[in-house]
Amino acid sequence: MEVKISNYCDDDNFVEYCAYGLSFDQMEFLNNNLDEETLIEEGVFKIKMYFDDELYPFRSDVAKFRLDDFIAREEIEMNVFLSSFLEDM
Repeated sequence: MEVKISNYCDDDNFVEYCAYGLSFDQMEFLNNNLDEETLIEEGVFKIKMYFDDELYPFRSDVAKFRLDDFIAREEIEMNVFLSSFLEDM
């Protein structure tokens, strides 16, 4: 599985992720069992997560200077989260 951030918004504190390389059964499992906004579109699993102000990952001053590092970290963390969730499948 590969996870990429497809969109994020500082005003609304959300991050949208796309997960590639999942089987249809895996996408259906995630879509039916996660509480966040999810969507399966053209073979890609999409998840949109909203954060409280203090937890939004791109709000810090460091994130503004090292945005690529923060994006990569968020993609890795979402990959781990989805992978661990799929272990219950």
